[in-house]
Amino acid sequence: MDFSAANTSLWDFIIQFGLIAGLLLFANILTRKIAFIRKAMVPTAVLGGFIALFLRELNLLPLELDFLEKVTYHTIGIGFIALSLRIPAKYGEKEKNDLAGLKSGALIVSTYLVQGILGLIISIGLGYTIMPGFFKAAGILLPMGFGQGPGQANNVGSSYEQLGFVGGQSFGLSIAAAGFICACVVGIYYINIVKRQKRISVQEPEYISGSVTVEDFQSKNEIPISQSVDRFSIQCALVLLIYLVTYLVSLGVTSLLTNVAPGLSKTLSPIIWGFNFITGSILAIGCRLGFDALTKAKVMTRQYPNNYLLSRISGLAFDFMTIAGIASIEFKELKGLWVPFLLMAILGGIVTYYYLLWLCKRIYPGYEHEGMVSMYGMLTGTISSGVVLLREIDPEFKTPAANNLLTGSSFAIALGAPMLVFIGLAPESDQMLFVTLGLLVVYLIPLLFIMLKVRRKKEIEES
Repeated sequence: MDFSAANTSLWDFIIQFGLIAGLLLFANILTRKIAFIRKAMVPTAVLGGFIALFLRELNLLPLELDFLEKVTYHTIGIGFIALSLRIPAKYGEKEKNDLAGLKSGALIVSTYLVQGILGLIISIGLGYTIMPGFFKAAGILLPMGFGQGPGQANNVGSSYEQLGFVGGQSFGLSIAAAGFICACVVGIYYINIVKRQKRISVQEPEYISGSVTVEDFQSKNEIPISQSVDRFSIQCALVLLIYLVTYLVSLGVTSLLTNVAPGLSKTLSPIIWGFNFITGSILAIGCRLGFDALTKAKVMTRQYPNNYLLSRISGLAFDFMTIAGIASIEFKELKGLWVPFLLMAILGGIVTYYYLLWLCKRIYPGYEHEGMVSMYGMLTGTISSGVVLLREIDPEFKTPAANNLLTGSSFAIALGAPMLVFIGLAPESDQMLFVTLGLLVVYLIPLLFIMLKVRRKKEIEES
């Protein structure tokens, strides 16, 4: 093998990772040394991501878009597998009985609906007034870009472009990019507001660093720290093995669908691969429960998952994920589409903010701010932006907020199935456009009922 620089396949990924690592360290220096940045509580990875984006747009940094998208995709899966392997904290009965997973799923899908209603009102209004040639179903791209991210925005935008929406793909991708920026800017603004009003208690980094004790690093009956294999190696091996199994399970399911139901496969396969972090998390939880069962059966005598080290793995994954995700933002050419773009991006961010502010107080009692900042980050950007914002006020993921992102996304897959119908109906005709708008409003009602009224039977009896 040629080990020189001429072998680009050998060295390219090291160079790219090295650049991201350098940006992370540079952003950390800026955060530590510049008081304004430190007081503004800008996450280091977010700052590094925007520096990378700025330098890449100026062609001063040779970061490849394809590489950045791969890093973002894989680190989401690895980060959530590491989180799911951790031994969970014991929550009280209230947290167990509040159906947070179902309500989080309803919150996610209802936000899609609110964004869709707003987007259609804007696109229909423009189509019948100052922009008579505008594609009136374009409003559906607001929840696709904000709520679903660039992948779905690109897919739906491309399909709408084939139906007559000139520049539909670029419009969808630009909405997704604006959502990511909105998630970071408004999310940081919200964190600063609640901190200033003393509604959250944010620990200084020095305190967090000095507070790590033996109890944090090692739980009872864990594998010894000094043995033939490093404990950190065990954690990495568990995470990577489960990620490999995630790939094999996803491959098996999608291959089966392709052979059995090719038509259905075209719809479901992108969802299965796109939400691979959910599959990985389910497998990680299953692995952890399997360890518990083996321990109770006295087949296994040691506890293998280590919460402290798994948190460090997830932290590393999410830091790289954030930098790569922001650096991969692309604003496309929006010739003649600036008015609807600006209206949807600005109003979408504002309406999403107040809608979540209203609901998170009600469905996340005791951790409403953690729930708000994580959901807002995810429902304007991606799950990665929700996680990185949450880490600013819940660095060790001690509240159920991080878990709600995961379980909520799982429920949202089922609850959000009607969105596929709405996407197809909207561009059919003007009449179907208004039918779609009405269906969005109608479907919002039962989701609000789930979030505000539904409780477990035991909880009702106790109240």
